[in-house]
Amino acid sequence: MKYFLPLFVMLLHLNYIKAQSLTAQLQGTVTDDKGNAVAGAAITIIQTGQGSATNDKGQYAINNILPGAYHIRINAIGYRSTIIKATLKTNEHLVLPIRIEADVNILNEVNINTKKYNPDNLIDLQRTPMPSMVITRKQIEQMGSRRLDEVLKEQTGLAIVNDIGSGARAIGLQMQGFDSGYTMILIDGQPMTGRNSGNFDLSRITVANIERIEIIKGASSCLFGSDAMAGVVNIVTRQHVSQSQGMAGVRYGTFNTVDANLEGESPFANGKGSGYIAGNYYRTDGFNANPYLSEGKTVPPYTSYTLQGRAKYMLSTVNTLNFTGRFASRHSVNDKSYTGSPTKDILDENDLNGSVVLNTNLSSGLRIKSQYYLTRYSTGQNITDLTSNQIIPGNNFTQYLHRGEVQASKMWFNSLTVTSGIGTQYETMDNDAYLGGKHQQNSFFYSQGDWKVSDKVGMIGGFRVEHHSRYGSSITPSFGINYQPVKILVLKAAIATGFKTPDFRQLYLVFTNFAGGGYTVLGTEQFAAELKKLQDAGEISAVFPNASKVSSLKPERSVSYSAGFTLTPAASFKIDVNGFYNNVHNFINTDQVASKKGGQQVFSYFNIDKAFLSGLDVGLSWIAAKGFTIAAGYQLLYAKDRGVIDSIKAGTGIYAKVYDPNLGTDRRSKVSDYFGLTNRSRHMANIRFSYEYEPKGITGTFRINYRGKYGFMESNRPNGFLDPYDTYVAGFFLFNASVQKTLLNKHMAVQLTADNILNYRDMLMPGQPGRMILAGLNYRFF
Repeated sequence: MKYFLPLFVMLLHLNYIKAQSLTAQLQGTVTDDKGNAVAGAAITIIQTGQGSATNDKGQYAINNILPGAYHIRINAIGYRSTIIKATLKTNEHLVLPIRIEADVNILNEVNINTKKYNPDNLIDLQRTPMPSMVITRKQIEQMGSRRLDEVLKEQTGLAIVNDIGSGARAIGLQMQGFDSGYTMILIDGQPMTGRNSGNFDLSRITVANIERIEIIKGASSCLFGSDAMAGVVNIVTRQHVSQSQGMAGVRYGTFNTVDANLEGESPFANGKGSGYIAGNYYRTDGFNANPYLSEGKTVPPYTSYTLQGRAKYMLSTVNTLNFTGRFASRHSVNDKSYTGSPTKDILDENDLNGSVVLNTNLSSGLRIKSQYYLTRYSTGQNITDLTSNQIIPGNNFTQYLHRGEVQASKMWFNSLTVTSGIGTQYETMDNDAYLGGKHQQNSFFYSQGDWKVSDKVGMIGGFRVEHHSRYGSSITPSFGINYQPVKILVLKAAIATGFKTPDFRQLYLVFTNFAGGGYTVLGTEQFAAELKKLQDAGEISAVFPNASKVSSLKPERSVSYSAGFTLTPAASFKIDVNGFYNNVHNFINTDQVASKKGGQQVFSYFNIDKAFLSGLDVGLSWIAAKGFTIAAGYQLLYAKDRGVIDSIKAGTGIYAKVYDPNLGTDRRSKVSDYFGLTNRSRHMANIRFSYEYEPKGITGTFRINYRGKYGFMESNRPNGFLDPYDTYVAGFFLFNASVQKTLLNKHMAVQLTADNILNYRDMLMPGQPGRMILAGLNYRFF
């Protein structure tokens, strides 16, 4: 942090450098097809990213534009996205009136805010065959959230899940019933790495500098690769810098939580360049959700630092160079004890991400993005048995990802946009539990076409060809269509395929969790040799019949179907309904294969021949009165192994019987006994009330989130599936609220946040904190 302030001051100082006044200005008024002014429309120069928003009179102005020919994109809620051309000369003051047409023809499930040109990806993430949604910076600020998991768990169809063995250090995201290992997490279009027990820990990411979060639900392998079989979460940081400004903020509250932020941004070199830098400091004393934990916390205390920035510089009217960089570290110490055998658990994590991107925008309308990206994630864990002072092996690994990619995009006939890309990525893993360093390489080519066939019909189709160094080649096509029979109704349907290769952990892991009771997990490539070692050492009491089925894992493949509609009977009311069905072949699951003499379990990985995850998402938004909005969502989900259902019907194998503790006997199992895959709720719902009284600068939100009952583990006589007598987490509600008041001409804002107001906790949910009350203060400079 000691270097941050000098960098911040230096960055702002650059704004005072005098530059030659060669630039032009663009201004005008945006009106609708009736000639009425359109307020809040986003005007963006595609080639440079410079932009402005219209005021109440529909007026806009963009300054410091270098001479040249540009494409201007206009987006506004309820209107068709429009692109026009404009040529500006040196010192020209160009007045450009713009007229846009009303439109409800949007393929997306939810479109909360205006879209902006994203220099990180030429493919518009909101224009995909699968449902998508956007969470805006304003919405995040109103929630008063600090970390990414807190924002996502309040969204329709998303669930935050814990691996109890890894505690809150593995807070993952479940989407459409898929585990978090199936959702790709991107920051500014670049993939993040570093997963604990398969979960990407979302609490690693601060939301302080996020401009918006883009979410695609459903198979997205066509565009993003094998980690995106369930969907994609793309975090977009601040990027549209038009003036010098800074922001400082701090929150403090329950669990001695401190969340402090400092941001600064400025254009420089007479508008040819711009820079943004942000720092975040976060600490918490942690909390305990387990009454049997006599000492320590289920979420350990930790301290986190994040430094993140981005910059761009126009090399010419054609080429712009972009840089992004991020460094984050987290240090946690947890002294805990369940039975009088205390342990000290020290964990250090470090994230490093960086990219350099050259954006080329030719006068023909062809856009090209050439980029190199690097990410490095390392974790070092030191666990000590404080009774014997014995060092217990922890989770230690370093992961690198190098990625090079070229994208190109062009529009023809003002109706067809084709975007294609080619690239390769090289990934390495050096893990104490993997018996040596591992590496793999993926090369890929993809293409997507977005065709506006007519005013009523639009189609999106694409494919991805990928070659994996271990699993060979694959192709994943996708296709979507939307049809607007009447002005207020849009029908939509899509089909997409997914492809996911087994990860390092599933192939090579040799891990015994001494701190978690001594269970062992063996990757399939090491399984035979490591099981024999345990048997030779006399540690194994029983090997289960399914151990003979452990073999080389096959890649998972899915076909995802999606269909629904958007109904907008009035400008103030919209409802989205979307059904989905994901049919997965070779679904990878964990199962117990042996027992140790001390009763500890031994796990490995299996391909499930057929599994399905299906359900329904419903979302609605209603502007009930001026400044008062109600938004609600619901998801119905069925996630099951079709092989278990078939076996129950046939009455064969371990699935044929279920132990009824009420009768004390086994009985023939029924299909209705099978609840589904663990950790999936049949029902989830949310509702959000938002109020904004602009004259007084007051905003407030009140949110209720419900997660229905879900299966946790087999506790009855093991029969390979969750039956009614196993262990479940009961359904629960969470109530959250926040209120904010701006002062000093909106330069200052004070906020009070209350999360989990009723203090709901469950020992099977180690990452769910109790009631949290925080007060915050933000101040905007300049």
